Amino acid sequence: MKVLLYSEGLKYIGKSGLGRAIEHQKKALTLEGIEYTTDYRDDFDLMHINTYYWQSFRLLHKVKKDGKPIVYHAHSTQEDFRNSFIFSNALAPLFNKWIMHCYNYGDVVLTPTLYSKRLLQNAGLDKPIIPISNGIDLSFYQPDEEMRKAFRKKYGYAECDKVIMSVGLYIKRKGILDFVALAKAMPEYQFIWFGYLNLHQVPHEIREAVETQLPNLTFAGYVTPSELRNAYCGADLFFFPTYEETEGIVLLEALAMGQDILVRDIPIYENDLIAGVHVYKGKTNAEFKQLIRGILEGELPSLGGAGHEQVKGKDLRCIGSELRKAYETAICLNEANSSRLPLPPS
Repeated sequence: MKVLLYSEGLKYIGKSGLGRAIEHQKKALTLEGIEYTTDYRDDFDLMHINTYYWQSFRLLHKVKKDGKPIVYHAHSTQEDFRNSFIFSNALAPLFNKWIMHCYNYGDVVLTPTLYSKRLLQNAGLDKPIIPISNGIDLSFYQPDEEMRKAFRKKYGYAECDKVIMSVGLYIKRKGILDFVALAKAMPEYQFIWFGYLNLHQVPHEIREAVETQLPNLTFAGYVTPSELRNAYCGADLFFFPTYEETEGIVLLEALAMGQDILVRDIPIYENDLIAGVHVYKGKTNAEFKQLIRGILEGELPSLGGAGHEQVKGKDLRCIGSELRKAYETAICLNEANSSRLPLPPS
């Protein structure tokens, strides 16, 4: 089996969560011993497509015409498109129609979680949908003291500083406005946000938040995975106030590093991550403020060990095996559908 792992516009999406997911797919396939190519001009047996832009759409038509199976990876939903870019809310219904149209070309549709599977089903997607995590390379996320020191030295934090970190694009959905509001309300703690987006692409309120000048607030921009790993190790709390996710790779990374974690109490995490067992959860800034103080002042127990155990099943070695099964399912379904097509006239 040789897979075409196709993703359009990597130059633009490479630094996003989608870009990380694609890199994880490559490593998972390598670990599983599945041959793949990223060049659509190569020979291949199956297409695994990650994007829904125009060139992607044109290519999948050709692949479909050639009778090859297609696995469509549904990384996006209407829900996580909202509250992102300028005009995203107004465009969300059209976006939903487009992605559903694209996803329907898959013999099998992959999506990161059971939660995102339910969203796709509720949106009317009538295809076999298989939830497979984006995964985490546990061999890379192994904390040590040198990482902590490197992070604190780079950003000028003293050992006594209590540091709260988050990661995401500069979009409202990620909870960036709440992050800034809490930095203002809690000057005794240091807040640092990793991630970047051109401020011309976001609404005025987000630009204003990112340009906020506070002595305890840092916007560090995009950093390499190694530098981000140092941050997971060197910060005292990973705060993920996102309002909507299909999974959240950065959350998996923080779990893998054994970090204490505070998330927004949203449906996607209601089953896998139990409040007070694996992570702490809050809904409002008032609740976040109380929980942050409790975690950082030692009034609440550390949950990092339990969180780390919870993420072990999402190691890329496991993900590679799950992808193989999904590909085999797509091949079988494609063959079955082909056999039911009427024979061409003689």
